[in-house]
Amino acid sequence: MQRAISPPAAETRSGPGARSWKETVARHQTPSLRSSVWQLANSLIPYFVLWGLMVWTRSSSYWITLALAVPAAGFLVRIFIIFHDCGHGSFFRSRRANTFWGVVTGVLTFTPYQQWRHNHAVHHATSGDLDRRGKGDIWTLTVREYRESSRWRRLAYRLVRNPFVLFVLAPPCLFLIQYRVPSRGAGRRERRSVYWMNAALLVMVVLMSRTLGLKAFLSVQLPLSMLATAAGVWLFYVQHQFEGVYWERRKHWDFVRAALSGASFYKLPKVLQWFSGNIGFHHIHHLSPAIPNYNLEKCHREEPVFRNVKAIGLWDSMQSLSLRLWDEQRGRLVGFGRFRTPQPANRRAGAARSAVP
Repeated sequence: MQRAISPPAAETRSGPGARSWKETVARHQTPSLRSSVWQLANSLIPYFVLWGLMVWTRSSSYWITLALAVPAAGFLVRIFIIFHDCGHGSFFRSRRANTFWGVVTGVLTFTPYQQWRHNHAVHHATSGDLDRRGKGDIWTLTVREYRESSRWRRLAYRLVRNPFVLFVLAPPCLFLIQYRVPSRGAGRRERRSVYWMNAALLVMVVLMSRTLGLKAFLSVQLPLSMLATAAGVWLFYVQHQFEGVYWERRKHWDFVRAALSGASFYKLPKVLQWFSGNIGFHHIHHLSPAIPNYNLEKCHREEPVFRNVKAIGLWDSMQSLSLRLWDEQRGRLVGFGRFRTPQPANRRAGAARSAVP
């Protein structure tokens, strides 16, 4: 089966090819203050303007308010990418600047900065590793694990992997509810970030309720947040759930292959690429999280090895919805319809006896 990258894995790990891409990556790891400040301006200012317009149009036509929620959600996704880069320490050279703007954009996206930063670092360290699943990724079972699961666990898994649950119900629950509670085993700094975030959000809700009214605030913020969180979860899903994705047991897991074949090159139309902060170049991002989002495309274009990575288009990404389980024998994601859960031996024997005339 075709993998997401055609050159042999060894070519990307050692030798002249490795030296080439490592030099290319190194050239794009330094943040540009001018580019970072400009991205803050062209993301935050339009977002606040659209938010204000949503409040203003609410009394005249709520349909216009909902229409404005679409571009506003796009800018909120872009703000989350800034938050994401700050978490990697790649948006500014200054650690303090990354922390400050990470917290600010975290309030706007309802995400506790330090806790998310820690969990996302774990995701980068374990992405594509079958033996270290479960933190910062979409719940994925192997075919064997699914077959050996109880009826209730299989039902729960099917429910979680249902597109309506995954992209409509789960995103607001994740950002509005789950992020209000410290993760299991979270350190002191991560727990404090959750508590401070909750306090900041409470202050924001109280202020908005006093100035606009709680109903008015929720009628603007909720549809906007639901659209933005759904788009964010979709992007994360398709970045690691696609035809040809790399998964491997820890013993054979390889970081470079996990980046170049386990994270997608999601080739989006230019306007969507802009709103998503170039996160479609996810293979580059996983290879080096130190590259700021505005340098990802440049890095991809300048290195021949990266240009050989198979692109996933919008239609391809829609087809990934049918992929549900990892088949270790075939080394690929498959759907529920690609296999049959074997019946217990006693049930097969009973069926055979009943078939005898």
